[in-house]
Amino acid sequence: MPIISMRNVSKFFGEFQALKNVSLDVALGERVVVCGPSGSGKSTLIRCINRLELHEVGEIVIDGTTLTNKPSDLEKISSTVGMVFQQFNLFPHLTVMDNLCLGPRRVLGLSEEQAQERAMKYLNRIQIPEQAEKFPRQLSGGQQQRAAIARSLCMEPRVLLFDEPTSALDPEMIAEVLDVMTELASSSITMIVVTHEMGFARRVADRMVFMDKGEIVEIGVPEDVFTAPKSKRFGTFLNQILNH
Repeated sequence: MPIISMRNVSKFFGEFQALKNVSLDVALGERVVVCGPSGSGKSTLIRCINRLELHEVGEIVIDGTTLTNKPSDLEKISSTVGMVFQQFNLFPHLTVMDNLCLGPRRVLGLSEEQAQERAMKYLNRIQIPEQAEKFPRQLSGGQQQRAAIARSLCMEPRVLLFDEPTSALDPEMIAEVLDVMTELASSSITMIVVTHEMGFARRVADRMVFMDKGEIVEIGVPEDVFTAPKSKRFGTFLNQILNH
């Protein structure tokens, strides 16, 4: 059984259809990179998975739970699915340590000592333990994004979603975040990454999903899609990205 299963999912914003009958299965531990032009539905896809957006048509099942609007379902999803955003979304008035401890304490019921121990574990994993008592404004963009990744890891989710995690970073900071994500990919956590970083995709992804105009146009393994994409739209997109 896949840990994520989407069947004929559609999402509307008014009269605009952002997702059109999307079906996708993601296996436990699989690393999937979603790419496509701006407005193709990539971010809407993963926002529907973690319930930041509610789909109107179709079915989404996460770790055996069919997503509805019931609070009990949403609570389970919040502990199963983590999310890393473009803009970090760290609380500016809290230290890095307090940002990381907030979820485990309030949602998972950990004590302050347990939460801090878990936070240091993941700050060490992403290699910024020395930043624990600093505020987000004192960190570089790359460090803030790494702290945001650590915050998601502190919830110990089974699925981690990334919504263009390097798009807000200066070029020299992109590599440090991608290195952290590459290290995470070597673990058992399931990852869905929306990104235009094709080098990362080629190196890490088990499968690539290409979207355009709210639809999944092509799915394939990197070695196939980079050498011989089946759809003309995907081939054109890859040429534009790789030759930029």
